[in-house]
Amino acid sequence: MYLNNQCTCENCKKSSISAVDDNGNLIENSGFCYKHTPNPEEAKKRLFDYIYNREKIIGLNCPGITFPSSAFNGKKFYGCNFSHCFFQELRCSKLRFRMCKFDFAVFTDCNLLESNIQFTSFAGAKLIHVLFTGSDLIHNNFCGISAYQSSFDDSSLYNSRFIRAQLVDTSIRNCNVKNTVFEQVQQNNVSYKLSNTNEAIFDSRGSALFTGFNELDYSKEN
Repeated sequence: MYLNNQCTCENCKKSSISAVDDNGNLIENSGFCYKHTPNPEEAKKRLFDYIYNREKIIGLNCPGITFPSSAFNGKKFYGCNFSHCFFQELRCSKLRFRMCKFDFAVFTDCNLLESNIQFTSFAGAKLIHVLFTGSDLIHNNFCGISAYQSSFDDSSLYNSRFIRAQLVDTSIRNCNVKNTVFEQVQQNNVSYKLSNTNEAIFDSRGSALFTGFNELDYSKEN
């Protein structure tokens, strides 16, 4: 996992970003968050080069950074922190994430097709025109996300959590939602067509089958 060191700048409580030395290796005691890094553009360039030059990235900590569209092509991430990051127009497929954090990150106009993402947190993230179609999204935390015109179609959401999420014009069709929790979700024009909603949990009483949930499509806000 990434090192969760606090920024050494006085009165700053943000997490310090990973630093990369001249040999392209991660430095454990980086010291500063992105905002207080003496040369943020150089630090960001080194982080991007570190990602580009590796297929497998482990323990990277880079909260608050804006990533280019090609940053994640063909990469595998383990135990990395991308909280509060901004991703625009990512065009990737078959990505792999394990035990990573995207809390309060923003994704806009992104294609993350056929990805394999497990034990990862998107808590409080904002998804705008994001496609996860055909992905394995298992044991993930989507609590508090805001998803607009996005698609999880043809994916497995097994044992994931969408508690207090806001879903608008979003599709969860033909998905495996066994043990997936949708408690206190605000929904407007959301479709679960062909998904096994009888095995999902829509309120604290249990599965959709137990609670009498029989509408696969939400045409207005609930």
